Amino acid sequence: MQKTILLADDSASIRKFVSLALKLKGYKVVQAVDGMDAYEKLGLEQIDILITDLNMPNMDGLKLIKTIRENPGFQSLPIIILSSLVKDKDIETGMASGANSYLIKPFNQKRIQYEVAKYLEED
Repeated sequence: MQKTILLADDSASIRKFVSLALKLKGYKVVQAVDGMDAYEKLGLEQIDILITDLNMPNMDGLKLIKTIRENPGFQSLPIIILSSLVKDKDIETGMASGANSYLIKPFNQKRIQYEVAKYLEED
């Protein structure tokens, strides 16, 4: 069965690049322009993993992750942060918020495919 990835990033070029990389691996990608958009889309269809930026308008990635983790239905949803914030403090804050992985921009296609596969590929 095709897995669905929710991708939240306010950058259209990042969304396009990540979507293309993941579609090449057969995943369905639902795009969101910010955290609020992503949270609304979570309830519309079965999402298998979330990839989110941290710096976004309306609802940032940390608030999105916190809101998702407070919802019992989404507590086990794998979450990957994809951010340009590279300081140890930023990574620690991101991981402490409930994320499963933290990827730093810029990244390559293989890296994002690998991280997603870690959570979605069945044995």
